Amino acid sequence: MTNNDDIRIRVKEGYGQAAHRSGEGCCGPSSDQRSSPETSGGCCGSSDQADDHALKIGYDEADLEAIPEEANLSLGCGNPAAIAELSEGETVLDLGSGAGMDAFLAAAKVGEAGHVIGVDMTPEMLGRARDTASRRGVNHFVEFRRGYIEDLPVTDESVDVILSNCVINLSPDKQKVFEEAWRVLKPGGRLAVSDICLSAPLPESIVELDAAYVACISGALVADDYEEAMRRAGFVNIEAERTDASALFDGSCSDPVVADAVNEVDPQDMEKLRDRLWSYRYTAEKQQ
Repeated sequence: MTNNDDIRIRVKEGYGQAAHRSGEGCCGPSSDQRSSPETSGGCCGSSDQADDHALKIGYDEADLEAIPEEANLSLGCGNPAAIAELSEGETVLDLGSGAGMDAFLAAAKVGEAGHVIGVDMTPEMLGRARDTASRRGVNHFVEFRRGYIEDLPVTDESVDVILSNCVINLSPDKQKVFEEAWRVLKPGGRLAVSDICLSAPLPESIVELDAAYVACISGALVADDYEEAMRRAGFVNIEAERTDASALFDGSCSDPVVADAVNEVDPQDMEKLRDRLWSYRYTAEKQQ
């Protein structure tokens, strides 16, 4: 991809498609109730495939009970709400909110005294999230706004906590994302991010692959550069923890966007990735 507009178009197309098909996953259309071993047909093992993916990346059973099933699209690489220490009454902003999985989980934690804002650029994802909020009766304190995470439709110093789940690496201007996050946070506000970062640069053959960018691979930064972007934006008390992310790129149906990319990457190149891709959990603060 040659410029920022090309990147946004490709990402928007990829996740627009995911908004439609991820409701079916590999087990057929989802129902109002989570699948049981008796109803799943065995195509994804003994439990619902989307829940399996969520459990694998850091959610627990209590989280899944709090999240509307239609908001879980088997995407993401972590659970930022788990490290955000959310409290009742806080205002939370979710960068790249998609179908609303983390926004709805945040809403369960901050309650009706709080306020949750999701920002996403993909109309299909926004439509799905807004519909869920309306049907679940939470749209009086959970809202979804269309916009870019590099130019947030949020006022200065109005947010207590920012969450983001495997989205910042999709941005063509990550420095601007962190500067915008710093702008909208209140003094003392917190940032909690799950994202894919690298321990070494990628092979050029993967960097140039459009599908790999959409799948959070070729747009990922080396971890030191990611953290430096946060520091330049003004964040302090940056803490990081990482886990092996290779299981997220094993070609399974758990993430349809990733599966598409894996199918286009040469198998030898995928092997080179396995010791370079890491799932990071970052926390940081805006100084008082």
